[in-house]
Amino acid sequence: MSLLELFCHVDDFWKTFAPAWRQILLQAGKGKHHRAGQLAASEIMTILIQFHQSHYRDFKAFYTEQVLKHWRPEFPRLVSYQRFVELIPSVLVPLSGYLEACRGRCNGLSFVDSTKLVVCHNRRIKSHRVFAGLAERGKDSVDWFYGFKLHLIVNDEGEILACRLTPANVDDRRPVPYLAQGLFGKLIGDKGYLSQDLVALLLRQGVELLTPIRKNMKPRLVRLNDKLLLRKRVLIETINDQLKNISQIEHSRHRSPANFLVNVLAGLIAYCHQPKKPSLKLTPETLALLATH
Repeated sequence: MSLLELFCHVDDFWKTFAPAWRQILLQAGKGKHHRAGQLAASEIMTILIQFHQSHYRDFKAFYTEQVLKHWRPEFPRLVSYQRFVELIPSVLVPLSGYLEACRGRCNGLSFVDSTKLVVCHNRRIKSHRVFAGLAERGKDSVDWFYGFKLHLIVNDEGEILACRLTPANVDDRRPVPYLAQGLFGKLIGDKGYLSQDLVALLLRQGVELLTPIRKNMKPRLVRLNDKLLLRKRVLIETINDQLKNISQIEHSRHRSPANFLVNVLAGLIAYCHQPKKPSLKLTPETLALLATH
């Protein structure tokens, strides 16, 4: 998506979202005096999302070398880098709403997984202060880490259906009932989602949870279609890899929790706008067969 297309898409959303948001703030007794800033919220959001679509690995270099030098015709009221960093938290709520608007549609076949978001090296945990009281120690299949977990559900076309951020010590199974609200059909996860209680709870929501079994468990009969679907779980693992290495939702240079959240949201939105996403490339007939049998 080009810069112009992205801005038009974001600005159209902002024109619809802003009046409703201001009304909510007024009812809560906040935001009685609204003063337009030098940069519009849609411009700030566009720049943040475009950073995650660029080849830059550092936002300061992106803003000073690309935005300030080459994008002044598109953003004539640009502010300094220091001032822009101060404005970033102001678009946290709009970005959350925009991500919701970018969600995909459930087709009856979904995949669930979590990925770690490390905020500092393990040796610096005791001296780390930015996320004190928010981040926690967790463990994945490789090692212990300090930070958060991003829980995702995607469809067979690689579109994000639901996401949630939790401290690293939260069990992968806990957010699933919340994430699976509004879904139907089959939900494929790894061994970390094994739970009879979770299976029963999701069935009441109209979702069938499929997971492989551990080596020390008794063998069970598995339908051929379900066995094939369990092998396709690599789809969501590929998406997690792209979110970290292309959309750059993980790094250890954050200086505030708000900017960390904005970085994650903008990275997820940038992924949603990717023209080509990882996909199973199923025909409607095949999808209907796999999702119902």
